[in-house]
Amino acid sequence: MSKPLGSFPGGLKLPGHKAQSTQTPIRKTPISNKLIMPLQQHIGAAAVPIVEIGEKVLKGQRIAKADGHVSVCLHAPSSGTVIAIKNHPIPHPSGLDALCMIIETDGEDRWIEREAVADFKSLSAHDIRQIVRDAGIVGLGGAGFPSFIKMNPGVRNKVETLLLNGSECEPYISCDDMLMRERADGILDGVEIMQYGLEAEEVILAIEDNKPRALSAMELALASRPHMTSTRIVIVPTRYPTGGEKQLIQVVTTKEVPSNGLPLDIGIVCHNMGTAYAVGRALYHGEPLISRIVTVTGKSVEHAGNFETLFGTPIAELLAFAKTKRQQDEAFILGGPMMGVNLSGDNLPITKTANCILVGVHDSAPEAEPLPCIRCGDCASVCPASLLPQQIYWHSRAKDFEQAENYNLFDCIECGCCDYVCPSKIPLVSYFRFAKTEIMTKQREQQKSDLARDRFETRLARQEREQKEKEERQRQRKAALAASKAKKDKEDAATTETADKEN
Repeated sequence: MSKPLGSFPGGLKLPGHKAQSTQTPIRKTPISNKLIMPLQQHIGAAAVPIVEIGEKVLKGQRIAKADGHVSVCLHAPSSGTVIAIKNHPIPHPSGLDALCMIIETDGEDRWIEREAVADFKSLSAHDIRQIVRDAGIVGLGGAGFPSFIKMNPGVRNKVETLLLNGSECEPYISCDDMLMRERADGILDGVEIMQYGLEAEEVILAIEDNKPRALSAMELALASRPHMTSTRIVIVPTRYPTGGEKQLIQVVTTKEVPSNGLPLDIGIVCHNMGTAYAVGRALYHGEPLISRIVTVTGKSVEHAGNFETLFGTPIAELLAFAKTKRQQDEAFILGGPMMGVNLSGDNLPITKTANCILVGVHDSAPEAEPLPCIRCGDCASVCPASLLPQQIYWHSRAKDFEQAENYNLFDCIECGCCDYVCPSKIPLVSYFRFAKTEIMTKQREQQKSDLARDRFETRLARQEREQKEKEERQRQRKAALAASKAKKDKEDAATTETADKEN
C-alpha cells in the first residue's frame, strides 16, 4: 500500500509548454571547432589548470584539478589543442568575464584510456566519492553543487532515504523527462551506486504525473532489477515548485526540512536524475562529466528538442543547430522562465548547469516599469517557503539586511512565484538575490577582518610572550650571576680567613 503524500504551502499551477521539445529523441550537437571551458562551472572554488597552452589533449582528459574541498575536476570534452587560457564572457547575468580554457578541436574526438569499475561493491564509499569527484560530477538540476559532498553524510549521520528528483516542474524544461524516457537503465545504474555509497535504507524515485512516458520507462527498468527491492517510484502531482528540494521532500515524505537546515538533518539525501546517470557513466564506463542534455525550445525555435551537448559549445552553435530564428542581440533565457536568467550575447559556452535555453518566449522580453507595491499579499499566499516576500522586499530595498534576515531571507528558494503573481510587476526575486549577495559579501569581509584581527592579536600575544620570556631569562641570568658572585665571594672570604689563621 502506497503511503499518503504530503504537500507544501503556496505554489502555482503553470502551463507546461513541454510538448514542443519532447516530440523527437535526444540528438547530439555537432562538435564545435572551439570549446570554451570556464574553470568554474559549479558552486565552490574554480578548478586549477594542469595543462599548458599549446598542449594536445584527449577527450575525457583532466585539464584542471579541484582546488579546495568544495571543488571538482574539469575535463576536455573532445580531443584537440589548448590554444588559450584567458578571460572570456560566461553565461552569467552580470555579463562579466571569467578565466576559461579554450580548446581547438581536431575533429577526431579521441578518448583517453578509460578505466571502468566492474563491481562497485568492491569499492569503499570513500573510493566511490573520489571517483565521482575526479569525474567532475555536480548536481545537474541547475544548482551545480559538487555531488561527492552530498554523497558523504559523515559518520554521525544516518541516511534513511535517497530521493531522486524527477519532477522537473518548471515550464518548457524537459531534459530530465527525455533522459528518463531514453536512458532509464543508466539512471538506475547510478542510483544503485549512490544507495550503496550512502548506505541508504530506501530509495524513492519521484516523478511528476505529467510525464507518463518517463514513468513507464522507469517502471519497466526497475521491474527488470528485482534485486532493487528497497527502491520505489512515487508519482507526485504537477505543481510548481515541486522540484525544489525542500518542497519535494515535503510532498514525498511529509517531513519538513528545518529552517536553515539540510535534508540530511532529517535523514534524507536528494539528487537529480541526471546526476545519477552521470555517476553510473563514471563508474561503469570510466567517463567523466563532459556533456549534458540541454532543452532548446521557444516560439523562435523551429527544431525544438533536447540535445546532448559538449560543455564549452558556444550557445550560438546550439541555437543554429536547432534552427532558431533569432534577431542579433535578441535576449534569451538560460534556464526556465521562472528561475532562469536573461542573457543577450550568444558567444557564451554551455556549462554543467545549463539545462535549458528559451528563445522567443514572453519572459525573455524586458519588463515594463514596475508599479508601487499595493500590499495585496498575493506574494505571501503563493510562497512555497511560507515567507513574507513583501516584508523582505521592503527591507532589501532599504538595505536593512539584518531585518531581511530576520524574515528568513535565506529560506527563499528564488522560485519566482511571488514575481509571477505580483500585480505591480515588482522584480521581488531580484531584490532578494541582491540582499543575499550583499549579506554574503559582508560576511566574507567580516571573516577576513576577523582573521586579520586574530592574526594581529596572535602576533601581539606572541611578541608579549617572547618579551616576558626574554625578561625572565635575563632575570634568571642576573640571579645566576649574583648567586655565582656571592658564592665566589664566600669562597674567597673563607680562603682569606683560613690564611689569616695559619699566619
